[in-house]
Amino acid sequence: MNFARTAILLAGMTGLFLAVGFMLGGEMGMVIAFMLAAGMNVFAYWNSGFMVLSQYGAREVDAATAPGLHGIVKGLAGRAGLPMPRVYIMDNDQPNAFATGRNPENAAVAATTGLIGMLNRDELAGVMAHELAHVRNRDTLTMTVTATLAGAIGMLANFAMFFGGSRNNPLGIMGVILVAILSPIAAMVVQMAISRGNEYTADKTGAEISGNPLALASALQKIAGAGQRIDNQVAEAHPETAHLFIINPLHAHRRDSLFSSHPATANRIAALEQMAQEQRRTPMGPSPLPSTRRGPWA
Repeated sequence: MNFARTAILLAGMTGLFLAVGFMLGGEMGMVIAFMLAAGMNVFAYWNSGFMVLSQYGAREVDAATAPGLHGIVKGLAGRAGLPMPRVYIMDNDQPNAFATGRNPENAAVAATTGLIGMLNRDELAGVMAHELAHVRNRDTLTMTVTATLAGAIGMLANFAMFFGGSRNNPLGIMGVILVAILSPIAAMVVQMAISRGNEYTADKTGAEISGNPLALASALQKIAGAGQRIDNQVAEAHPETAHLFIINPLHAHRRDSLFSSHPATANRIAALEQMAQEQRRTPMGPSPLPSTRRGPWA
């Protein structure tokens, strides 16, 4: 299903590029836009995950350099029936995490130092299980490609201002204004449509993997609270990547409300608490990981 969604996304973004190219440069502009879009689609499919990790300065860790975090992810991946993903740590005080990769065989999970230091073991396991749920549900391809293409759309809108005087632009300055306004909005709408429902599903699947819905609920509450006090400067500079994170990392600028791609945290917590009640009535899933001792787990 997600492959079909990704194909639709790529086709939609390509069509948007063609429309923008025509507005900026007529038929020749459309040809150039098509070539650019085709190249970007191929590049995004194969390299979008690496690009996002690079944007956030994530460093890969292993059992020797981060035995705690790596061990948690390895145990959860085994429970989920997934190949062991690559594990990354981002030097960022804001507690948060995301997953990326075009398929489970090429997946990666990344956690911030703020997340590792704030959460206890059960809570950290809940968060990483949520991210592995995105991998198992094959959300990561669509989410990561969207982030890459949405950023490109924003750049294209900025470039539009430099081509306003082109004689080939059929709509003149009005075309440039429309491109600058509508392109990022179109990309934003695609982001929100893709990620909101995914978060509820990943919460549920992640809680099943970890066996502890209340630990994930507690983690979400802590992350959301700290996220309002601690800036994530990289996310503020690249708001098109905000939908990748388990909790929206944006809050420092007024424009960030436009990229609010996550459901209300209170609603997610309520759903997890309901899930825990149902599990108490009908025990299911693996037992939660032991120990409530706090990090650091790296």
